[in-house]
Amino acid sequence: MKKLSVFTILILVVLTSLVACGPKKAERPIKVGIIDCYSGPPAVYGEDALNGFKLALEEINKEGVLGTTIEYTTRDTKFDVAIGLPMAKELVMNEEVDVLVGTISSGVALAVSEYAKEEKVPLIIWISKSEKITGEQGHRYVFSTGENTAMAGKAGGVALADKPYTKYWIAGDDYEYGHAIADAAWRNLQALKPDVEMIGESWWKPGEPDLTPYLTAILAAEPDAVIFSTGGASMANIMKASAAIGMSEEVPIWIHTATDHAVLKPLGAEAPEGVMGTVDYHFYYPDTPANQDFVKAFEEAYGHPPGFPAFHGYVTAHLIADAFEKAGALDKEKFIDAMEGLKVDSPVGELEMRACDHQLVLPMYMGVTSKSPDYDFLISTDIVTLSGDDVMPTCDEIKKARGE
Repeated sequence: MKKLSVFTILILVVLTSLVACGPKKAERPIKVGIIDCYSGPPAVYGEDALNGFKLALEEINKEGVLGTTIEYTTRDTKFDVAIGLPMAKELVMNEEVDVLVGTISSGVALAVSEYAKEEKVPLIIWISKSEKITGEQGHRYVFSTGENTAMAGKAGGVALADKPYTKYWIAGDDYEYGHAIADAAWRNLQALKPDVEMIGESWWKPGEPDLTPYLTAILAAEPDAVIFSTGGASMANIMKASAAIGMSEEVPIWIHTATDHAVLKPLGAEAPEGVMGTVDYHFYYPDTPANQDFVKAFEEAYGHPPGFPAFHGYVTAHLIADAFEKAGALDKEKFIDAMEGLKVDSPVGELEMRACDHQLVLPMYMGVTSKSPDYDFLISTDIVTLSGDDVMPTCDEIKKARGE
């Protein structure tokens, strides 16, 4: 047998090293476990987010990630912590998912966040809005791709501070999100306009069927304006009830996400005009090619335009794909490192996952519900855009909140 020269051996060694150091391919699909509410009124948000996620996966899996695809499994939390937490544990222990994603309920999100921290499993929250998620209770293993109550509250506070109102009534769902959004809105409003006064407040059980008695009592108190802090469980009810008694015609109202398509389209003519609302996505605004393409693809797939949860789901999927590609392996710790500071293209422009708190930097849009000749449902008009940097707590504030 002819012996190989020293030079040939060196070449073979180098080539072998290059192959070994090249991009690694995963030996199995990337597993994503989704816990969200798919029962009752909040399901409209959970299903919209899931549809946005699925649309993105269709795009992502055509080229693949690390030589494989992304698969997902869902579990219904039924908007209940006692159900949502066991579902998350099942996905981690039995399904052995690489990443957990969800949920509309802030209570479920915070409970699962603690579990994710214990098990060292990445968790991405895409709808729940409690600022505690990436604020005082934030940690290495939790991320948020939706705006939080600190951001929403500041956006609402900035908008209301420019109004002549001084006497406020606050009312909403008596659970974590309801109080969080109310506290954030009031805190920011007071900071910008110290002379405002809260003349009363009302709280009801999430999903309370008849809110008319509460609204009648609020009107009798004659506030200058009302801050409603309702989540998915009561959003439709508060909008219908306020329209039925003409409340928005008598007193100015602000409700976070009241201008969202996922809220307004199902209500149709029953939605009240003149309600101020904030949200981080509209399918008709901004009117850019990227947003137009996203909307067209979503409508072709599901027969209706996307709401803000679909936008969150779509962005979440692309972040997961890009982070695993950047990590170069199916490794949870490397995935987390890759997520920090990661930038991703989206229908509203480039977005960054802020490293200091794992909160996606999102713009906020403040508008007013109005009829439009182009649609058979109300839309948001007179939109004012606030950048993510304008409405987010600073990294120093996050450190202080966490006691760091």
